[in-house]
Amino acid sequence: MRHIVATLVALFACAALAAEQYPARAVRVVVPFAPGGGTDIVARILSQQLSQRLGQSFVVENRPAGSGIVGADVVAKSAPDGYTLLFAFSSLSSSAKLFSQLPYDPVRDFAPVALATTSPLLAVAPPSLPARDIREFVAYARANDGKLNYGSSGPGSSPHLAIELLMSQTGVRMQHIAYKGIAPAVTALLANEVQFSLVPIAVGLPHVRAGRLRALGVAGLQRSAATPEIPTLSESGLPDFEVIAWWGLLAPARTPRAVVNALNREMRSVLEVPEVKRSLVDQGMDPAAGSPEQFGALIKADMEKWGEIGARLGVKLD
Repeated sequence: MRHIVATLVALFACAALAAEQYPARAVRVVVPFAPGGGTDIVARILSQQLSQRLGQSFVVENRPAGSGIVGADVVAKSAPDGYTLLFAFSSLSSSAKLFSQLPYDPVRDFAPVALATTSPLLAVAPPSLPARDIREFVAYARANDGKLNYGSSGPGSSPHLAIELLMSQTGVRMQHIAYKGIAPAVTALLANEVQFSLVPIAVGLPHVRAGRLRALGVAGLQRSAATPEIPTLSESGLPDFEVIAWWGLLAPARTPRAVVNALNREMRSVLEVPEVKRSLVDQGMDPAAGSPEQFGALIKADMEKWGEIGARLGVKLD
């Protein structure tokens, strides 16, 4: 018994020492989507700040494949030492119950660190389409039943499920074209290869302001502070339609709690930096932070919500 107690004390002491010295080397931050998307944008803003604050590089590594599954799996199977982290999009939880098999469990195999930011999605279309708002787009899509394509960041992603929900509420039928991230989907929109998508405001807004895409509405119940001139989808003919995406930092399960707490503390501090907060808000995002437990509860709630919606819509991802 005395030996067991001594061993446990030693283990706790090692964990505490590791946390005090953390990070002692560069930290890999896996983004499971292509560069240029909302996940990539926020991850790079926050990683730069964490590097400056902690004196070690937080290096973003894009692993765009399998609707984010490949990158998430890399982190789930990494050593739980805080040196490989996942910067995740809400697709991590929204698709979880729609795959019959995943190589990881979003709850069991990750340690939530901190929610970073949330944002309603933005409905966009090429300006060549004869639709200036969501009502006109729905009318046009109905008149061209099944002929239009919509793009998403992959099967089971928040944009995919949100558009499936929109189609079920409006009776519209479109063909789904999946990409390895929302940035390639936007490129397809710009080329008129797809005619509709729901994208993070941070990704779509620069193209809207440049006249390359047309904003049809914001998928929040209130207008975004970054785009007060763009009406909500709810006020434009889709009552109570709301899709809020989230982005956050996770570590592999069994990462020492002291390391998780240290990262959470630094993330919360970074999100209070005026220039960071201003940059995120200007891009239509709401800095969030909070505790690891609050982030974990959000992931679980999101899994239940979109699992139920997906089942009701008959969405199956494998």
